[in-house]
Amino acid sequence: MTIGSCFIILLSVINAGLGADAPANSYAQWENGPPHGIDFFPIAVWLQNPANAERYKQAGINTYVGLWRGPTEEQLAELKKAGMKVICHQNKTALNNIDNPTIIGWMHGDEPDNAQSLGQGKGYGPPILPPKIIDDYNRIRLTDPTRPVLLNLGQGVAWDGWHGRGVRTNHPEDYPEYVKGCDIASFDIYPAVHDKPEVAGNLWFVAKGVERLTKWTEGKKVVWNCIECTRISNPDTKATPHQVKCEVWMSIIHGSMGLIYFVHEWQPRFNESALLSDAEMLSAVTAINRQITELAPILNSPTIENTASVSLSNNAVPVAIMTKKHNGATYLFAVAMRGDKTTATFTLQQAESTKTMEVIGENRTIPVNNGVLKDNFEAWDVHLYRNN
Repeated sequence: MTIGSCFIILLSVINAGLGADAPANSYAQWENGPPHGIDFFPIAVWLQNPANAERYKQAGINTYVGLWRGPTEEQLAELKKAGMKVICHQNKTALNNIDNPTIIGWMHGDEPDNAQSLGQGKGYGPPILPPKIIDDYNRIRLTDPTRPVLLNLGQGVAWDGWHGRGVRTNHPEDYPEYVKGCDIASFDIYPAVHDKPEVAGNLWFVAKGVERLTKWTEGKKVVWNCIECTRISNPDTKATPHQVKCEVWMSIIHGSMGLIYFVHEWQPRFNESALLSDAEMLSAVTAINRQITELAPILNSPTIENTASVSLSNNAVPVAIMTKKHNGATYLFAVAMRGDKTTATFTLQQAESTKTMEVIGENRTIPVNNGVLKDNFEAWDVHLYRNN
């Protein structure tokens, strides 16, 4: 995994009177893939010890992605005991457990789009090229087509200037080819702790990467992304709970259908499970995950386009919108895409009968007049609305 940044976004879920609730989530096409219910939204953690599975489950995590030198029989047994699902490599042990419902997906090696190590002290060679990824994907699927294949790419998805791609730096045209080799396309960039000024603090890079993956997959594949929540390798700063919430919701608003928390830390010392050692961040991540899980049926329902617009008192702070409807209720989820303040005025179509919107989780309501409502956004704020 690597380091990156963020966008200010506005998500609006509104009663447009269009479409119907989705009968199932995006994973129903795979018999042995992630759970098919509309109430399941993948919230994962990257490369963690199964011994901590119960603690992650308590924090709202429902999936492991990657297992160190695994999977092994012991790792799978521990995850099964905790009721934790896993996406892992298709090794011999995994194939011996082909009927084990704990395994819900397969994965490539991490970040094949980055320059590849030639061994300790030997430097780096070129990235693994897309044809190899596609060949590997076809081999994995031939062995087991009942589970999706996840490909996690590096920060070049969002940032063309990422030098870690070596000879393929500034070649975004590689990515539409890479994503042909997967069913779930994911990436990582960690702007809050990034060491390059072009990215550092620019949380919107997270949303940019999700947007690009959605475009490159032509909306035909599932898109996930990684979320920072520790110092990683930055001794001077880490993401705040507010920034983590912003990254999560800008990701979802731009089309991400699964999240992977990156919880390792190398500074001030190595800590594989640093999230579990940070009481404040763990509490915040748990609250974020609980809210996502509660809203999963809405998040898995169809997005309704062109039913809301937004104007801003400060146009330097973009606000993006997305509309949904579930069980007759109207939802508007919103996130600010820059580190400044603005007042957003939302105009909702076909909402003449709506008089107020509840701000979910904030213990307040907003008046709606002829389909128009206003709200204030501080830096990187997230507001989620539901009609009363």
